[in-house]
Amino acid sequence: MPSLSDLLGLCKLKVVALILLTAVVGMFLAVPAPYLPDAMLVLAASAGISMASASAAVFNHIVDEQIDIQMSRTDQRPLPQGKVSRNQALVWGVFLGVVGLGILQLFVNTITMVLTFVSLIGYAVIYTMYLKRATPQNIVIGGAAGAAPPILGWTSISGTQGIEYALLLFLIVFIWTPPHFWALAIYRVEEYKKVDVPMLPVTHGLAYTRMQILLYTVLLLLVTLLPYLAGMSGLIYLVSALILGLIFLAYSIKIYKNPDDNTIAWRTFMFSVNYLMLLFVALLVDHYWLFTL
Repeated sequence: MPSLSDLLGLCKLKVVALILLTAVVGMFLAVPAPYLPDAMLVLAASAGISMASASAAVFNHIVDEQIDIQMSRTDQRPLPQGKVSRNQALVWGVFLGVVGLGILQLFVNTITMVLTFVSLIGYAVIYTMYLKRATPQNIVIGGAAGAAPPILGWTSISGTQGIEYALLLFLIVFIWTPPHFWALAIYRVEEYKKVDVPMLPVTHGLAYTRMQILLYTVLLLLVTLLPYLAGMSGLIYLVSALILGLIFLAYSIKIYKNPDDNTIAWRTFMFSVNYLMLLFVALLVDHYWLFTL
């Protein structure tokens, strides 16, 4: 029998944590300050969304097992190491998905459950089983599933009321995903070539990918201004978005101007994770800061 740590190793816990952060921020922004969302509803929604996200990650591990074996970034995962069998992983993934969706249906609401299910299928099936191997735009199209958590958080508290604001959060994560992942793809381009996955730097070359990262980062900087322009957030968020966006842009310019230094791509990838986390924390702080003075 696999250990609990091995089963959790299939869940991409760091990714789930980032997904949960964006979802929880969506929950709190759905409620006018200084009010807080119902604590039990936040806990139930967090549990359901986290388990469904973990389920999608498990199915991703199952589908990508043969690829993971050949890549140094992933060859230590539980499936390539033989610590968990495919059947055990499948049972674990189904369990997480069913329980997570069940929690959302029983304790949250139907629309959040349905949207979470669609996101799970979008990532585990449409992206992992088809898009990832079919098109260099895989991460752009498939990014819609990863950008859904802020909407899931919002609908878990407010249903569809004010959902247009949640769509702004969705758009931020959606535009953030390509430069975030393409930076990693540049750093790992030889491994993606080896396993014949058509990531953008494999199919269109490194120079083209660097240009796309730069363009998407500029677009991201502009998109992050929308919550302020729409009256959803204030100056704390605006200043944070500008500072973080300009730092991200500086990294992208370095990637573009230093084609022979792949370590910059890795540093950009790592910063992009912190970027999204800090941006959403800034949204939350901005939402409540006047009422903490």
